[in-house]
Amino acid sequence: MTKSILIKGCLCAFGCEALWGLGYIFTKQATAEASILSLLGWRFLIAFILMHLLVWAGFLKIRLKSKNLKPLWLLALFNPVLYFLGETIGISETTASESGVFIACIPVVCLLASTFLLNKRPTVMQTVGVLVTLMGVLCTVLSKGMASSLSSVGYVLLMVAILSYALYEVQVVKLHNFTSIEITYIMLLSGAVIFGSLALGEALISGELMSFVHLPFVNFSFLTAILYLAIYSSILAFFLANVALSSIGVNLTSTFIGVSTLVGVFSGVLYLHETFTLWQSLGGALIILGVYIANHKTRVDEDPADDSQNQSNNLSMP
Repeated sequence: MTKSILIKGCLCAFGCEALWGLGYIFTKQATAEASILSLLGWRFLIAFILMHLLVWAGFLKIRLKSKNLKPLWLLALFNPVLYFLGETIGISETTASESGVFIACIPVVCLLASTFLLNKRPTVMQTVGVLVTLMGVLCTVLSKGMASSLSSVGYVLLMVAILSYALYEVQVVKLHNFTSIEITYIMLLSGAVIFGSLALGEALISGELMSFVHLPFVNFSFLTAILYLAIYSSILAFFLANVALSSIGVNLTSTFIGVSTLVGVFSGVLYLHETFTLWQSLGGALIILGVYIANHKTRVDEDPADDSQNQSNNLSMP
């Protein structure tokens, strides 16, 4: 791994987490106007349509013919399908503090998955950095108080989300024959089909089919929210995440996950006028410190993604 690839991967990891962090305020804005399934359905449908138009117009290049697509469909099953279903329903069945604690464990599970499935043991500094980041996220989440729902269904689904995300990261590293654009394209297609179908089914059952169809065209607040989530939190963020994983690997990429929590808190303070406590300040400082510890001594001559090749084909833009 060269220094330029290391820098590119770290910037992509930071960028995707920042975009997901900003997405929190738009998610709150959209769910105030419609159901979660309606949000997910329109989000992935619009994201796929926009990306397909870019491919059709020649701005993006994908070459999927004659390739074995099974690994891509498996990846898409992990993320976005299982991850978003587990996270969405899990959060709805538990308290905000409980779900925050569960999601905060993603970096640790990713390190374990990388160790046992990819035989890529994290360095001591990476492990320390992830644990410090975990402490920061927990400090930020628990600053608002800990409540308990005792929902076994919610806990199981949150664990499904965590495991799915870890397996997604591992699977991306294994995809040597696909570009990051191709991976993102299939992820968005899968999300559009699955979540679009679920949202349509929900609308049919509730008798609000026309309201669902007309929603983004008559509700400007919902439209602006899903446009951000589709363009930035889906197309761009997924692409950046896939580039980061293919260039710096699971271990380093996982150290940036706490950034989304930090950005989410600050965006809530600035745009939603939420309170910002001393404990949240401490949590933010720990997140930044954890990312720094995990990355500042990374060797540029090692390849965290794959010992045989650095998957440079995944990094190319058309």
